[in-house]
Amino acid sequence: MKPVVGGWSLRRRVITLLTVVGFLLIGLASAEAAMAARNRTQIDAVLNETGPLRVQSQELLNALLDQETAIRGYAVSGDRDDLNPYREGLAQEQSVTASMRTLLDDYPEISQELRTVEERVAQWRRSVAEPVITTTEQSGTTAGQALVTESARQQFDEVRSAVNDLQDEVLAAREQTATDVRTSSNVLVVLLIVAALVVVVAGAVLLLSLDRMVVRPLTGLATQVREVAEGDYQHRIATVGPPEFIRLGEDVDAMRQKIAADLAEVRAARERIEWVNSQLQKQAEELTRSNRDLEQFAYVASHDLQEPLRKVASFCQLLQRRYAGQLDERADQYIAFAVDGAQRMQRLINDLLAFSRIGRLTTGFVEVDLNKVMGDVAGQTEAARQYADAELTWTELPVISGEEPLLTNLLANLVSNSIKFRRPDVPSKVHVSARLVGAEWEITCQDNGIGIEPEFADKIFVIFQRLHSKDAYPGTGIGLAIVKKIVEYHGGRVWVDTDVPEGTAIRFTLPALPEDVAAATAADAEGEPNAPTVGDTTPSTEAPAAPTEQADGPDQPDRADETLESGRTGDMRETVG
Repeated sequence: MKPVVGGWSLRRRVITLLTVVGFLLIGLASAEAAMAARNRTQIDAVLNETGPLRVQSQELLNALLDQETAIRGYAVSGDRDDLNPYREGLAQEQSVTASMRTLLDDYPEISQELRTVEERVAQWRRSVAEPVITTTEQSGTTAGQALVTESARQQFDEVRSAVNDLQDEVLAAREQTATDVRTSSNVLVVLLIVAALVVVVAGAVLLLSLDRMVVRPLTGLATQVREVAEGDYQHRIATVGPPEFIRLGEDVDAMRQKIAADLAEVRAARERIEWVNSQLQKQAEELTRSNRDLEQFAYVASHDLQEPLRKVASFCQLLQRRYAGQLDERADQYIAFAVDGAQRMQRLINDLLAFSRIGRLTTGFVEVDLNKVMGDVAGQTEAARQYADAELTWTELPVISGEEPLLTNLLANLVSNSIKFRRPDVPSKVHVSARLVGAEWEITCQDNGIGIEPEFADKIFVIFQRLHSKDAYPGTGIGLAIVKKIVEYHGGRVWVDTDVPEGTAIRFTLPALPEDVAAATAADAEGEPNAPTVGDTTPSTEAPAAPTEQADGPDQPDRADETLESGRTGDMRETVG
């Protein structure tokens, strides 16, 4: 019975710690955001309010000084042009005052000082500036100068004093704002330091907690598991720590118990496997010896057996030529039987040797152009096509990876079979075509011959399997077995298409080159209706209808001395008649 596991789980502890730290950090972040906003507002006040106010107060003083100077000059000279600085100063005063009022919403003290300046300026203008201008215009400069008294200078000094008070108030406000900026910046720095301390403390607590709750229990569990892995399957695994680790230790211990229970069965099975391996080793050695015997047999068949067989065939042919017609009819028949048997034995041995060498004696795969191969096949089958008045055509064929001699043998067997199994009253036509299906080229050899029944479609690829007597269609019955073995050696498959309307169609597949598959895929993606994704499978109007399906393996055709040349594009034709 398992012990009850209590206490907070590791997940709950970690979540609790992270939640507390998260709330602290969120609170600090909120305070920092508020303080940063306040600091930004104070900096804006220094840069965009108190700073411009200080400059504008100085400009206001300059405008007033220009007015006072202009009044004095006009009282002395009486020239109206000397009043231009007064008018300009007045306009500048009004502009500066209006500009300052837009910045004084948060500064009531400065606003009060500005009103005081405006009142004293207005009083000076009523009691000094305007009377001097009017008196000078009406009574002359002497009367005007009489108004510029010590009292008038005192009134303007009061204006200047008010402007100075305004500047002092602006400076005080600026200093206070700068002090607030420094204070808020310091508070922001303190908050950042506190946040960093919270993170550091939380990280330290988390690290210590993980060391105590995770690392140490895991280290202890790993040590115990290592002892079990080293072979001590009876060592009981006990774990401390959070409930998850305790349950993990119990599961590991249950696995240890199962491993210990299965170990005996594994040892017994190992003994049985070792015995089976020893038997397989013996069989492999027997198979190796058998293969050596087969190779020796092939050597004997190709050399030792061929020699006496050639002697028998040669002397039987000599008997046939020398004594033909000199003995009775039965003797001539017996001699003909002997010659035919010796010749068929030679063909059978040669075909068996060719069949046994497929895949065993290899020259390595290279890129092979099947159009060139068909040109060679046309040359090899020339004699048979002349005899049968046959026509051989093919469409554009692909380039594939394989062994050229084997592929030539493959197509030569199919073409010669199609020529052999022809209908006596119909000119034989054989056509070879190809199309790309997925990652394979599907190649078809179709004729208009005698055809084959569907129930015999699989039998024709069995070695020595014949559907006709040797008198009707000569041959050894190995040709299509060789075809199947060559196709499978190249990674393809071969079958008879029983759905053709006449004749026979033998189809086989060969792996396509990657670039052909990529080109077909790209063409499909572009949506080209005539993309070469399935190859050129449409024969020309001159191509034969369908190739013959031979039910018996073909003889190897006689090779012509010259290979017929055929083109590489479009529909290719070899016609002999």
